[in-house]
Amino acid sequence: MESDEGENIIPFQLQFDKPIPFQIKIAEWNPEKDLLAMVTEDSKILLHRFNWQRLWTISPGRPVTSLCWRPDGKAIAVGLEDGTIELHDVENGKLLRSLKPHAVAVVCLNWEEDGQANTDEIGNVSVYEDRTSRFFPPAPRAPKMPGLVAGDSSFMDDGEDSLADLSNTSFRKFNILCSGDRDGSICFSIFGIFQIGKINIHELSIPVSHPDEDSSCKLYNATIYKVALSKDLCRLVVMCTGELRDCDIEPREEKHSVQELHGLHCLTMDTSIFWKRKYELHQVAQQASNIEDLTEVIRESLSVMSKQWADAMKTFHDKFHSLSTLIIDNGLESSPHEEFLSLLGGARISPALNQFLVNTLGEVGVKRVLKSVCGTGKELQMVVLEHLQPAAEIIGFRMGELRGLSRWRARYQGIGLDERLLNEATENAGLLLVQVQRFMMVLSSVIQQFSNFFNWLLKSIKYLMQEPNDQLLPYNSELLVVFLKFLYDQDPVKDLVELSEADDDIEIDLKTIERVKELIKFGGFSDCDFLRRTLAKEFQHTESSFKTALQMPFTTISRKISCMKLLPLCPLQLSTTQTRTTTIPMSLSFYKNELSDDTTCQSGYTDYITFQVPDEAFPDIPNCIGIAKGFKQNSNKENNGYTSLEAVLLSVPNGHHCVDLSLYKDKQLVLLLNITSENREGSGEACMMVVQIGDLPFISISGSSCLNQWEVENLKESIVYLQMEDEKVRKVPHSTIAPLAVSASRGVACVFAEKRRALVYILEEDEDEEEASEDK
Repeated sequence: MESDEGENIIPFQLQFDKPIPFQIKIAEWNPEKDLLAMVTEDSKILLHRFNWQRLWTISPGRPVTSLCWRPDGKAIAVGLEDGTIELHDVENGKLLRSLKPHAVAVVCLNWEEDGQANTDEIGNVSVYEDRTSRFFPPAPRAPKMPGLVAGDSSFMDDGEDSLADLSNTSFRKFNILCSGDRDGSICFSIFGIFQIGKINIHELSIPVSHPDEDSSCKLYNATIYKVALSKDLCRLVVMCTGELRDCDIEPREEKHSVQELHGLHCLTMDTSIFWKRKYELHQVAQQASNIEDLTEVIRESLSVMSKQWADAMKTFHDKFHSLSTLIIDNGLESSPHEEFLSLLGGARISPALNQFLVNTLGEVGVKRVLKSVCGTGKELQMVVLEHLQPAAEIIGFRMGELRGLSRWRARYQGIGLDERLLNEATENAGLLLVQVQRFMMVLSSVIQQFSNFFNWLLKSIKYLMQEPNDQLLPYNSELLVVFLKFLYDQDPVKDLVELSEADDDIEIDLKTIERVKELIKFGGFSDCDFLRRTLAKEFQHTESSFKTALQMPFTTISRKISCMKLLPLCPLQLSTTQTRTTTIPMSLSFYKNELSDDTTCQSGYTDYITFQVPDEAFPDIPNCIGIAKGFKQNSNKENNGYTSLEAVLLSVPNGHHCVDLSLYKDKQLVLLLNITSENREGSGEACMMVVQIGDLPFISISGSSCLNQWEVENLKESIVYLQMEDEKVRKVPHSTIAPLAVSASRGVACVFAEKRRALVYILEEDEDEEEASEDK
């Protein structure tokens, strides 16, 4: 291979060539560390170091359709075929978050961070300071079921620590995760957690310039390929396919067939609301994300409590069920609690009860059930005190802060904070705390009565067996009667904590309701129906009010995202996008504009779009790559370093076929080309080429969107023919497949061969070799 180069300097050093036991369909380098995340054909996610050491492997259990890193490289977002997005910790692959903003496959992800530091500036709100730590201890974690093995327990604790650290670092800078799905929906999530907007490109009104007047059109049957949010968060570039139709033309009046209107398009969306309101959105998202974390703590607490109590009650009923059988076997018509009341009243004990207490249950059985029920009751109290109640208290505080922000209408009404809805949610947070206190009172009473019942049983068993019982704890006869009449066959604790759909309302007497209504007149709260709700129902009611209040910013922001411009690139056959949606290599990136020191919204970065032009689009210009830049709407164009939307068409050398491409730092384009010449010896080879796109002769194009006017076709007369000897080219001794994974931070490219090999090349000619191998 190197001998073929002669004495020429090989531009890219081969770091290593490793066999792999699987084929890769997605690969992305970590933006901050020497880590490569890959997805296999059977949707396993692998994380490798630069030296190819594998750190972990996880399997989401569903097909993985997209992947991207958080800007700080500490978490990875995974898009799944069912519309779910999962966030995983880079340290161990642990699932940190799971949300489902889409109904169909998430085909692309892009996570962008605000390029400006969140420091105090004149005229801007200062960086958000979380005041919760001034009044509360650290937020509680979700409780875990007891009985985990030590290894599992320690792993979960490590995971919780990493989640807390991850959240703290995530909130330091404003960042947005953008996701696109197969049906044309695009979702936006702040910190990858708090959903703040959703649009569908089918519903967008796209401005179109006609010779006579401005009009609008829409895309039909559209599928998204890639999305890229600018570093200033002001605009979103979307690559998609679809049928472009004029909104003013009825379908029966169309002069063009659907076949002619269907093609590859590029949209630019106005997302400047994220930049204009980033300080407000940062604060709201952080509060809302923490509230969501804490509601999950409460939900998990209720789940753990319900499961623990159900297990304890099962132990109790399993032990005491045999008494009912003995009563029936002895021909009695009484119930178990009537038998116990008869014994308590001093009447003659039945043979069934005597056999149950002395032979079946016994002193050991009573102590076991006592330990199970009363021990579980104390564990439930600890869950409430250490997890559920602190979470509810902090939620109330955070909702109060959000309510305060909503009253600053000049700043926060613009992003959708509704004071009325937040007042209701804040009140419900307070009522949840009231319900927690009521539950603790009920639980304490139930534990006391169970303990009293078991103490009496122990004394009774000792008496029946004619053994001394002076050392046993005393019991209260009145409590025992109450227990046998009202609690023996009932379970108020289960009714309060069980998260069920059943309408388990609590009966409240009219006198109490009237008293509460009188209290309402003094202010503080307006809901007296909370008395009828269980703790679980109160939590569901409160959580629903949170979601309603926090849905308003989502709705408001969604309405403020609009389409600025559309660029029709090239036509496509319908069969291409109906069968496969990722066959067209393309790449989107934003480069800092050196000719402008202005870092304000919509002026600091230039967008670059590059894609392979399918041969079917224009048979007379095969094997071409299209590049466009400056695709945005700005009246002050001269200050941005370019005068108009510009594009260029590159022709790949004959005998080569583009497998994949990627925009690279410093305005470079990396092309992965398979060698297809029939007359060339050594078939099964490929090459990697780096093109300096900043030096290409870009041509100004109109950027007007007219039906059936394809911009690539307008560039046919000015094609730039790439020459192998003029570019940086490195031969690859294998036939390659997509994806091509390029790391701008590290300066390396990973190439995957058809014969299941992974080759890593260093793209920087002048890179120090020691630095290149320091992590080997």
